[in-house]
Amino acid sequence: MITYTAHAALGTHYWVVRVPGLGNNPDQGLPTQARRLADVEATARDLVATYLDVDPETVAITVAIDLPASIRSDLDTAARLADDARRLSEDAADRRRTAARELRSRGLTVREIGTVLGVSFQRAQQLLAA
Repeated sequence: MITYTAHAALGTHYWVVRVPGLGNNPDQGLPTQARRLADVEATARDLVATYLDVDPETVAITVAIDLPASIRSDLDTAARLADDARRLSEDAADRRRTAARELRSRGLTVREIGTVLGVSFQRAQQLLAA
């Protein structure tokens, strides 16, 4: 099996595809294009198979999507924010459990704890059990 990476960049109305390692300038590779992202792998496979004169079934393609820096930045920021939100949510849950335990140690019933915390008594019970 021959493996190549196809780099797909969003063009105006299509995906611009490069397959490094082929052609006169292997660093740049050979170009092609695909109308949809779903077509990039097959298009690149056909390009490689044609250039190397091999059966397309012997070619494996990994697709790498090259996004503009602004979009990549937005996605990186979104991932960081999602991680921050997950950590903050875990911290909030820890604080609720601590509050529930302290209220319990002060003699409040599970129903009273639920009311104070603004949750159902079943949720208050779960917080105390965790």
